[in-house]
Amino acid sequence: MFKGDKVIILDFGSQYTQLIARRVREEGIYSEIHPCNLSLETIKKLKPSAIILSGGPASVTAENSPSLDPKIFEWKIPVLGICYGMQLMNKLLGGEVVPSANREYGRSELELLQDSPLWSNIWPENKKFTVWMSHGDTVLNIPNDFEVLAKTESIDFAAMGNKEKKLYALQFHPEVVHTDFGKQIIANFLFKIAKLTPSWSMSSFIENVVKDVKNKVGEDEVVCALSGGVDSTVVAVLLHKALGKRLHCIFVDNGLLRLNEGEEVVSYLQKHFDLNLHYVQAQDLFLNRLKGVEDPEKKRKIIGHTFIEVFEKEANKLKNVKWLAQGTLYPDVIESVSYKGPSAVIKSHHNVGGLPEKMNLKLIEPLRELFKDEVRKVGIELGLPDFIIWRHPFPGPGLAIRIIGEITPNRLGILRQADKIVQNELLASDWYRKVWQGFAVLLPLKTVGVMGDERTYEHVIALRVVDSIDAMTADWTRLPSELLAKISNRIINEVKGVNRVVFDISSKPPSTIEWE
Repeated sequence: MFKGDKVIILDFGSQYTQLIARRVREEGIYSEIHPCNLSLETIKKLKPSAIILSGGPASVTAENSPSLDPKIFEWKIPVLGICYGMQLMNKLLGGEVVPSANREYGRSELELLQDSPLWSNIWPENKKFTVWMSHGDTVLNIPNDFEVLAKTESIDFAAMGNKEKKLYALQFHPEVVHTDFGKQIIANFLFKIAKLTPSWSMSSFIENVVKDVKNKVGEDEVVCALSGGVDSTVVAVLLHKALGKRLHCIFVDNGLLRLNEGEEVVSYLQKHFDLNLHYVQAQDLFLNRLKGVEDPEKKRKIIGHTFIEVFEKEANKLKNVKWLAQGTLYPDVIESVSYKGPSAVIKSHHNVGGLPEKMNLKLIEPLRELFKDEVRKVGIELGLPDFIIWRHPFPGPGLAIRIIGEITPNRLGILRQADKIVQNELLASDWYRKVWQGFAVLLPLKTVGVMGDERTYEHVIALRVVDSIDAMTADWTRLPSELLAKISNRIINEVKGVNRVVFDISSKPPSTIEWE
């Protein structure tokens, strides 16, 4: 557990809650997201240095709308309410909130009415600037001991504060990039109002994890499933710092990896970090079980069950192993416990196919406090190379769900060569780091073409390149036509068996990033 100043964000269901946590961490302050219905006693046990109340889709005027214990405002701890958080703070402290005639959504001009610690380094040079609004209720009157700090053309109370009690609230969203000076406003709350000290960094995180893992694990052995992706690789190298040879990394080559991926990852990690690495080549087993299978869900289940079988068999050869290390990230954790979240149980696919239950191992998740971008920063701090740190996300079932239809050695070979060209051209054009994910998909159809003077009847490759922040939503990337033409020409000319390339221009939703 992090030992420095900590901000607790109480989540009322806003789509921007994770963004608040990111903004706080960017200022060097550790933040945690918790559901808004925590008891005050539980919140106090978390020992926060300050609290932020998020926005949310509900109306504070509605019956059974989410609320919190009003005694939180008597606790003498700095609190910042954002959007719904402002309306709730206002209502609980004696102000009045009413439904708006028109929901206000989008950009609005904010006018600062007086100086405040919240406006430090903004006032008086910038008394008017653009902010992002998203609300259906409006504050009609504020509590007697509060001051109005800002307004817009449509609302009289766009920001309020009580300097003595360190209670502040904003009707707009400072955490989004559309709000001018939003980063400064959050920093002002943290440093001018709450008087916090920046102590959250990736180097301090590594030091804390190494110390905590040593204390927790003692002399036990730990097993880690290594996929070659950034999350599991960072886990492996991080725990290696704490445990050395008592960490056993198992890399299962299921025959569904990208071109030369297994050999590249294994050779690099063994050479540069001297990991205790068990390289299991189980390509034939996986491919035999996938013969004739076309249904994507059946593919996933076969691959998942076979992985568990292979991993368990390899792990059982090791003695004194009592822990399983996983690359669970903070979004995985908070997705399951937010106010709007589905349940308090982490989704099964984050638990390596149920291995802890089958193998009776205790779980260790050293990255569960981190966002994806922070994991990459840890990787940089640990000395991992760019080709691992910035590798695009790769699905657990691998190329099996990028080959539509049956998996065969020939179809795998075609897709591997095509995908390698996609990766190489994205890297060469400097687009690789700009996009969230880019890859090739082999379609289950053939089309007529002409090569030389001869008619061909060959496979079709689809290109999928998307922009995203967290993979929950995504939009297709507007790659330059010259780059698309080069990728297409190379695939058709260099990959035997392909005579057509198409580009996927669908967004998520309604489509998904992967095709299966």
